Amino acid sequence: MATYPLEAPLPHGLPVVLDTNVVLSLWMFEDPSLVRLRAAVESGALSPVSREDCLEELARVLAYSQFKQTPERQAEIAAAYRARCQLVEPAEPPACELPNCLDRDDQKFLEVARDSGARALLSRDKLVLKLGRRPVIAARFAIIPPERLQALLPDDGGAPQKINPA
Repeated sequence: MATYPLEAPLPHGLPVVLDTNVVLSLWMFEDPSLVRLRAAVESGALSPVSREDCLEELARVLAYSQFKQTPERQAEIAAAYRARCQLVEPAEPPACELPNCLDRDDQKFLEVARDSGARALLSRDKLVLKLGRRPVIAARFAIIPPERLQALLPDDGGAPQKINPA
């Protein structure tokens, strides 16, 4: 199978999956190096797709004591992200089998991308990024770091121009 290319022009509302570490970077840490990516999500140029178990993981991680987030701030971040997401249900039966992530907590993000028709899964997790080279995944969606997608965004935060998964 060939790799799944994303090429310009891309539609406004491009469906993407953000794993928990990317959501934290955008909304909890407010990573200044990802300002344009967050703007693209907030403007609707990128449309996050998620599932209830992914949102539950986000709420659980936001409550980790090392992050020192008040319950109000945790709820604010979770609500801000949820408001931007299109929720999907697991496909029954799945459209295709996926390789297994070594960290079982990451499997659900692959499933969301597969089941939703998302064009990209954004992650900084090296093991997840490595799975993007597998033909069964590369044929359906790209797995890339958020910085890579942001580099393809126009300065105004609009839709990305082109994504090659590798």
